[in-house]
Amino acid sequence: MAGLTGRALIASRCARFFKDGDFVNLGIGVPMMCVNYLPEGVELWLEAEIGIVGCGSTPKWEDADPDIIDAGGQPASIIKGGSICDHTTSFAFIRGGHVDATVLGTLQVDQEGNIANWTIPGKLAPGMGGAMDLCAGVKKIIVATDHCEKSGASKILKKCTLPLTGAKCVTDIVTERCYFEVTDEGLVLRELAPGYTVEDILACTEADVIVPDEVGVME
Repeated sequence: MAGLTGRALIASRCARFFKDGDFVNLGIGVPMMCVNYLPEGVELWLEAEIGIVGCGSTPKWEDADPDIIDAGGQPASIIKGGSICDHTTSFAFIRGGHVDATVLGTLQVDQEGNIANWTIPGKLAPGMGGAMDLCAGVKKIIVATDHCEKSGASKILKKCTLPLTGAKCVTDIVTERCYFEVTDEGLVLRELAPGYTVEDILACTEADVIVPDEVGVME
């Protein structure tokens, strides 16, 4: 995986959180890229809240079954042994604490582990959708996000200013610049992306950052 940058690096680092056989829900966009970077020997059971257990690779539109789509409206497939279920059962998996981990994109995330990731009216996905349930019912909440807005403003804040999707639920934050672990004491800088320094991260992060004696390198 040498040489990965940007969103590919984010997806690759997020994929390293998973263990073989984990039951995982991946959000739209960068989170779905994680399946391309799974460590050797790690296979996941992917759950889509739309009602699929055992999502497979994304087929081309011309090869897709119009009755099988993911939560983002994109064509999906089902692996051998996978199944389709209704929304009630799908959300029972999530709300019942049966999903091991989820990777979510975000608009804002803060040092307390709060997340705000639903968009404004008029956009393609106008509400929080299943993310609210994922934040309440999943053991490990991994945020995969660009470190800053296009304007340059930090997305890693002291306190979210947008309506929250989940409160004090995020366990890990992965950006193209670094990896933070969310702890009771605050954000701990665990790894730096190649080419970045601790000073770089402190300069582009609004949140308070705890810097341990040793900081690793993202892979």
